[in-house]
Amino acid sequence: MRFEDLEVWKRSAALSAEIHITMKGLRDFGFKDQITRSSLSIPSNIAEGIERGSDNEVMRFCLIARGSCGELRTQIYIGMKIGYIEATSGSIWIKETSEISAMLSGLIKH
Repeated sequence: MRFEDLEVWKRSAALSAEIHITMKGLRDFGFKDQITRSSLSIPSNIAEGIERGSDNEVMRFCLIARGSCGELRTQIYIGMKIGYIEATSGSIWIKETSEISAMLSGLIKH
């Protein structure tokens, strides 16, 4: 199985790219660094787990990716509350992180 073929990887990579583009001009470098790193961690950990090849490694790295998904969702909520993320984008990202998390849970169980 190639990680590039997984819908969960495609969606999480697209979300990470969108977050990077949106946060590009943010002057709060601490927040920007944290939210972009947690978004990047999701597809990166999926890819690493798949590339390692064993079922245990896939599960372990998907668990890490799911944790990063929760971290990202938390940062989105906070970003919306402090005015860094507009409500429309934030709501879409919250929904997307919830769906990605559910997809990761399915991959972990599989």
